[in-house]
Amino acid sequence: MLLFATERYQELGEDIAGAGDFDLGAIERKVFPDKERYRRIETDCARRDVVLVGGTVDDFDTLEIYDLACGLVHLGVHTLTLVLPWFGYQTMERASKRGEIVAAKNRARLLSSVPTAGSGNRAVLVDLHSEGIPHYFQGNIRPVHLHARSVVLQAIRDFGGEDFVLGATDAGRAKWVESLANDLLVDAAFVFKRRLSDTETEVTALAADVQDRAVVIYDDMIRTGGSLISAAKSYRDAGASEVYAVCTHGVFAHESLEKIQDSGVLEGIACTNTRPHVQELADGDFLRVYSVADLIAQFLSESV
Repeated sequence: MLLFATERYQELGEDIAGAGDFDLGAIERKVFPDKERYRRIETDCARRDVVLVGGTVDDFDTLEIYDLACGLVHLGVHTLTLVLPWFGYQTMERASKRGEIVAAKNRARLLSSVPTAGSGNRAVLVDLHSEGIPHYFQGNIRPVHLHARSVVLQAIRDFGGEDFVLGATDAGRAKWVESLANDLLVDAAFVFKRRLSDTETEVTALAADVQDRAVVIYDDMIRTGGSLISAAKSYRDAGASEVYAVCTHGVFAHESLEKIQDSGVLEGIACTNTRPHVQELADGDFLRVYSVADLIAQFLSESV
C-alpha cells in the first residue's frame, strides 16, 4: 500500500504510514507568484493500492484532496482510498430554512466526482456528527464510517479512572454517551439545553446524580466551547467534584480553547489529532492529544 497526504495532513500521514508499514509517497509543491498552486506526484503509483490522507478543514484543503485524487487516478492507481479524519461542513449538513445551502452534501458530491480508480474508490470518514453524511456520497465511491471508539474510551478512562460519571453536553448525544458508559461500566449523565444563538446555549435541566463525583463529558466535537462550558457549569452546580471533557474533533475556533480554560470549570480536555492544528495547541497539561494513526492504519491493513 502506498500513502500520500495533503500538505496540512503530512504529519498524520507519516504516522499512519509508520504504524501500518506502508510506503510513503512524495509530492512536489510550489506556489506561483499569482498564488496558483503547483503539485506533482513524484512517486510511481501505477497499479498500486493508494491512500490519500487529508481533511476538509476549509475549501483550500478540500480542493487539494480533489486535485491530488484526480491526479492519482490519472496515473493508473489500482484502488484509491480517501482517508478524511475530519469531514468539515457539518454545521451545514442539512437545511432548516428554505434556500439554505447544504455544504456537506455538496462537498460529498464533489469528492464523489473524482474519476474511478481501476478497482474502485472509497472514502473513510471518522466519527461523523451526523450518521446521514455517508449517504451524500454518490456514484462509484464507497463511504466508510470509521468510529474512533477505542481511542475515545482510552482518553475517557485516563481522565476518569475507575469511578466517575460519563456526561453529555446535551440530550442529542445521549444514546452515544450511554453506549460508551456501558462499555466503561460507569453511570451516564445528561443535560438538556436550549440554543440561544450560533454560539450560546442555555441549560434547562440535568438528569444525573453527580454529587462528590468526577464527571467526564464526551462530545464528538468542540467548536466554540459554549455548550461545553454550560454543561460543565451545570455538573459543577450539581455537586461534581471535578469535570473533564473528551472529544474526537477539537475544532477550537476563535481561541475557544483559551476561553474554555479561563472559565475555570474544567480540569482538562482531551481530543484526537483528526484536525492537525491541535498538536500546536497541546500543552500536555490542560489539553491532551491522542493519535488516530494506529486506528486508521489497522483499518487499512485489514481492509485491503
